[in-house]
Amino acid sequence: MRTDLHRHPENPPTAVRNLGILAHVDAGKTTLTERILYATGTTHRRGEVHDGTTVTDFDPQERDRGITIFAAAVSCDWHGHRVNLIDTPGHVDFSDEVARSLRVLDGAVAVFDAVAGVEPQSESVWRQADRYGVPRIAFVNKLDRAGADLDAAVASIRERLHPAPLVVQLPIGTESGFTGVVDLPRMRASVWTDGRDTPEEVPVPETLRAEADRRRRLLEEAVAELHPAALEEFCSEGRVTAPTMVAALRDLTRSGDGVVVLCGSAYRNRGVEPLLDAVVAYLPSPLDVPAVRGIRGGAEQERAADPRAPFTALVFKVSATGTGRLTYLRVYSGTVGKGETVWESGTGRVERIGRILRVQADRHAPLERAVAGDIVAVVGLRSARAGSTLTAPGSPLVLEPPTVAEPVVSVAVEAGGTTEEDRLMPALARLAEEDPSLVVRTDPGTGQTVLSGLGELHLEVAVEKIRRAHGLEIRVGRPRVAYLETVVRGVSGLVHRHVKQDGGAGRFAHVVIDVEPMEAGRDTPGDLADDGAARFAFRSAVVGGRVPQEYVRAVEAGCRDALAEGPLGGNPVTGVRVVLTDGSTHPKDSSEMAFRTAGRNALREALRACAMVLLEPVVDLTVTVPDDAVGAVLGDLAARRGQVSGSVPRAGAVVISAVVPLAELFGYATRLRSRTRGRGVFTTRPAGHAPAPGTAPHGTPATR
Repeated sequence: MRTDLHRHPENPPTAVRNLGILAHVDAGKTTLTERILYATGTTHRRGEVHDGTTVTDFDPQERDRGITIFAAAVSCDWHGHRVNLIDTPGHVDFSDEVARSLRVLDGAVAVFDAVAGVEPQSESVWRQADRYGVPRIAFVNKLDRAGADLDAAVASIRERLHPAPLVVQLPIGTESGFTGVVDLPRMRASVWTDGRDTPEEVPVPETLRAEADRRRRLLEEAVAELHPAALEEFCSEGRVTAPTMVAALRDLTRSGDGVVVLCGSAYRNRGVEPLLDAVVAYLPSPLDVPAVRGIRGGAEQERAADPRAPFTALVFKVSATGTGRLTYLRVYSGTVGKGETVWESGTGRVERIGRILRVQADRHAPLERAVAGDIVAVVGLRSARAGSTLTAPGSPLVLEPPTVAEPVVSVAVEAGGTTEEDRLMPALARLAEEDPSLVVRTDPGTGQTVLSGLGELHLEVAVEKIRRAHGLEIRVGRPRVAYLETVVRGVSGLVHRHVKQDGGAGRFAHVVIDVEPMEAGRDTPGDLADDGAARFAFRSAVVGGRVPQEYVRAVEAGCRDALAEGPLGGNPVTGVRVVLTDGSTHPKDSSEMAFRTAGRNALREALRACAMVLLEPVVDLTVTVPDDAVGAVLGDLAARRGQVSGSVPRAGAVVISAVVPLAELFGYATRLRSRTRGRGVFTTRPAGHAPAPGTAPHGTPATR
């Protein structure tokens, strides 16, 4: 029976599920979201990606390109539960949107293609979910396609993602004959017949009875190995009953020790209702996840998902619409009503919430208040940014914000005419406000305005958004990648004295430092990049109190300042360990500022004496090409300095894996189409950095 979205505007936290849809591009995330909205009665017709009629892909660029670009939040009801769902992008260039969404979610549905299995971006978003500790269930989609194989897809999940997949369904029929699923815990079948929007529950077909019994036995054994209560019942009774099985699957999902696997075809509307039942049964409510932790007055503090606790929320998205500025937030504790005031962590100011909205992609329904566990949008906040904490004014708390990926590609942008120059910078500033992974800066050497992002498509979308939203003509330069610099051979015992006497109090700081490249497993790095690579580590080996602890911290801060520009070309420096070995102070002229300046200048001097190399960003490239085009594609990859790591045949095509410098992939889509007559496709994901060719370890990079 269909339900009205706004009939129950509030739900207790136990009846709320906050989840995201995660997958590789074109695995069917948006189609699945559309079918969920249709199955729950939130919409009354099924939107299609290819027709541009979906609810969540409402941006004109998303409909033009046929992919999800911006994370879209929707809400629906299912059997008395509120499901707040975020449809996330699948393209690697928009992975920061996925990270910001995962930061505020309690669970996720990972969607896999039944033909392709685990694809590169599927693995990337899975690792992102690991980083944020988000429990998941898996949905193997597109079982109606030719070549679909549930067992092969599950094997790829086990081999590439390394969880314990717990398959709870058996498909009825294969490929175009796929008509339903057998629920193994309950041993009942759900069948979708042509012309019906809802499944019919029937006994397990006799032709599948033996296979269903075999697979349920395998499921019992797998669950018993992982769950004590299931093991006890399995040993005493020789089987695991349905209630024990469901309870064990819930515990294993929430602990991350197992991943429940379901299957279906979102396009044909088969398997959606059992998936919703699994979301309610296995994924956690806001009360099932650990209480949120934050910092208050320098001390860590917890706040439980209690509507009566002090209000605490995290902003994860900001967007400008035709009707005003929307601030999306996840409420972790307490209750807030429209018209109330909140404290914002970024500026420390108190602001008033004008309206509270239940979000339905680009449509909104007003709410009187938001309670713990809700994901809502509010109107009226002027200073809040993605990552800001909002709390009750009398109980400030600062939550850890989502990490922001570092830009790897930059383009120079300028207004098409002098009359538009004054409008360009405010438009770029608003763009960076909405998407923190976009960085706008002015090149000090050329005076050009530079826009940096996570990929070529990311920047194309950003520029096109300015053109459409602000009516600006923009000229864009050729993309350039963001290089890094690192140390390959360090220096020891570099002495630096900072002495300044210009009347009045002087400045004195004396430091001795060692600089060396970082090595995996040695010391605890002070900074980590998004891929886990070590950036910078600092420690003090000074004995006898020759440099007080407050000055040691100042030296470390100065060293961090020096990492902003390296000696090879002014690029950021990474992978450096600094050890403060000695130093001295002056009883009157030493200060934290003096030691910070000394640390900055000492490291700059040391880096000029070190052997340095330039690092360029590289990506893992996966290319799927027809058999007759393999030679041409391999030759092109070699010309682009690609290192091929393997190739796998797949149904008349070959999947080639390679590591390629990002700088060599600009315009690759056009070249690949021409070499494969439009039949080749490729995906990428970041793979860190590698030494750039032409870099002399003892000096500056050679001319390239």
